[in-house]
Amino acid sequence: MKAIAVNGSPRKGGNTEILLRKVLEPLQAEGWEVELIQVGGKNIRGCLACYKCFENRDLRCSRKDDIFNDIMEKIVPVDAIILGSPTYFTDVSSEMKALLDRAGLVAVANDGAFAGKIGAAVVAVRRGGGTHAFDTMNHMFLMSRMIVPGSTYWNLGYGLGKGEVEKDAEALRNMENLGETIAWLGKALKPHRHNIPKPPPME
Repeated sequence: MKAIAVNGSPRKGGNTEILLRKVLEPLQAEGWEVELIQVGGKNIRGCLACYKCFENRDLRCSRKDDIFNDIMEKIVPVDAIILGSPTYFTDVSSEMKALLDRAGLVAVANDGAFAGKIGAAVVAVRRGGGTHAFDTMNHMFLMSRMIVPGSTYWNLGYGLGKGEVEKDAEALRNMENLGETIAWLGKALKPHRHNIPKPPPME
């Protein structure tokens, strides 16, 4: 089984990445193939609402001037998608929002390509607004008929400076538990994932 974590923070090696890597550790220990990819700070643009993805139905966006299609190609086949973002004005980074909007729409256009996959959101936050950023990522999962696992608390880690989240012991324990839960859920879902009911046709 495979999980991909997507870092929406432009700060490589920062608090968001630390949290994501903590989630991946139990999965790797359980024999999952894991990968962390960077979207924060990269060239990824917003959705143009052209709806070409509904015409082409090739699991790609018609916009080809950025990294989106490379990321989409990686996340479509996996069993679990873990998205991480810092909190910017109580929401996700602009790169993460672009990924959410475009990946969600391309997946819907292709018979619900994310349906039955596991989706988890992780947020680094200085003080307030983290739950809103958390909700933003979960909304795409839930509208895509993905399975969202719980953990011991909201998947938030507190810190401002690079690496400060390492001092948030509760957050690190929560991330480890989240990874363990994803591993358990992946095993339970594997025989049944392709039996998820088909969505009604889009009008």
